Amino acid sequence: MTSIDLSGPRRSRPTTLSPRRLRRERGEHRLLAILEQERPRTRAECRCAARPCLWVSCRFHLFLDVNQETGSVKLNFPHLQPWQLTESCALDLAERGGRTLEDIGALLNVTRERARQLEQSGLKKLKEKV
Repeated sequence: MTSIDLSGPRRSRPTTLSPRRLRRERGEHRLLAILEQERPRTRAECRCAARPCLWVSCRFHLFLDVNQETGSVKLNFPHLQPWQLTESCALDLAERGGRTLEDIGALLNVTRERARQLEQSGLKKLKEKV
């Protein structure tokens, strides 16, 4: 019968650090600071960035929508990951100019009729501003 040596090196237990503890120990949460430095702040910076854009928290990103009133999050493409999108930025699509409602509906994962309704809603908001 063979014996098993249990006196070998022991694994350390993983620890979870709360944001409060990280701020207390390191000043600022370093990962968030790095992300904020790399994140594009203007359209000019964003235009030159790699595509598809991985900043899903941007309000122009097509991957998800966040309702400002309720805080609910809707995944527009639940079967894809953000890096799998062929088009990821609504501003890129707008700069290209005219497209058919069918194309826009496919990119937004909605029907052609819903794309038309969104267009009408946007035009109405623009007219109200003027």
